[in-house]
Amino acid sequence: MSFIWPPMLGLLLLLPLAAALYVRARRRPRAVSPRGAQLLQNLAQPIGARRHVPPALFAAGLALLIVGLARPQAVVSVPRIAGTVMLAFDVSGSMAAEDAEPSRMEAAKSIARAFVEQQPPGVRIGVTAFSDGGLTVQAPTDNRDELLAAIERVSPQRGTSLGQGILAALSTIAAASGEAPPVLGPEDATPAEASGTWVPATIVLFSDGENTAPPDPFEVAALAAERGVRIHTVGVGSTNGFTLQLEDFSVHTRLDAASLQQIAELTAGSYYDAERQGELGLVYQELARRLVVEPESIEITALLAGAGILLLLAGGVCSLIWFGRMP
Repeated sequence: MSFIWPPMLGLLLLLPLAAALYVRARRRPRAVSPRGAQLLQNLAQPIGARRHVPPALFAAGLALLIVGLARPQAVVSVPRIAGTVMLAFDVSGSMAAEDAEPSRMEAAKSIARAFVEQQPPGVRIGVTAFSDGGLTVQAPTDNRDELLAAIERVSPQRGTSLGQGILAALSTIAAASGEAPPVLGPEDATPAEASGTWVPATIVLFSDGENTAPPDPFEVAALAAERGVRIHTVGVGSTNGFTLQLEDFSVHTRLDAASLQQIAELTAGSYYDAERQGELGLVYQELARRLVVEPESIEITALLAGAGILLLLAGGVCSLIWFGRMP
C-alpha cells in the first residue's frame, strides 16, 4: 500500500495520547465540573470489560479516518479483455490523389475515425505513419480523443515503403508488450507460412498499395505472420488511377489491390476496399483477444472512510444501548 499524502499519517500519533488519557481517567477520576464529575463516576463503575468496547470502536474508527486522509492506494489485479490494433497510414505523396472523396488521405482518415469510435473500451489502438520510412504517431492507448487527434495529424509526405510501415507497427506492438523489436535479416528472405498461432494484436494498413522503396513488403508481412500478428489491408483509391501534378511534372498513380491482398493473405488477414468501409467493422470480430489480469493502482480512501464511519456509529450505538450515553 502507498499513500498520496503520507504526512497525514502523523496524526496517528494522537491516538496513543488519547489512549493514555483514557487510562488515566479510569484510574484517577477527578471532578472538574458537575457534569464531568458524573461522567468520571460512571466510568469508574465496575461494569465489566464491555465498558472499553465503545472507546475502542471510536479509536479504531478514528484511525481508519486518519489513514483515509493520507489517501492510500492499493495494487489490485483487474481482469480485462486485452487486444491491440495498430492503424498504419500510408502518407506518401500518392495519397493526395483525388480518386477517392475528397482525397485518398482524407478517405482513409474518415474510415479510421469511424473504426476507432466503434471499438469497445478493452481494445487499445495505436497509430503509425509511413512513406519511405515509418514512425509511431500514437502509442497504443484506449483514450479515444488522443487517437482521433493523432489521426488528424497524418498528412501526405514522400515515397512509399509498405515494408517500413509494417515494421513500424510491429515495433510499436513489441514495445507495448515489452518484447524485442522485429529484425528483418537474411533468414527472412522468402515469405513464410502463417504460424497459425495469433497474438492479441492486429495491424490495419491503409494504403493505395504502390510500393516504391525497400524493404520488400512481402518479406516483412512474412515476419509479421511468424510473430502471430495479422494484417488487414484497406485499399484506398481506384484501379483507373489519378494523375497528380507534382511541381513541374505529372505522376499517374493507381490502386494496387493485388499487393495489398497478398500482404493480407500472408498473415491470414483480410483485404477491404475503402468504398466498402462498413465491412471494416468485421476486423474487430477477427481480432485475437484474451482475458488477462493486470495490476492496477487504485485509491481506497472511500473504502477506509466508510469503514471508519461505521465503527464510529457502532461505538455510539453500543454506548447508548449499554450506558444510555455517548462515551
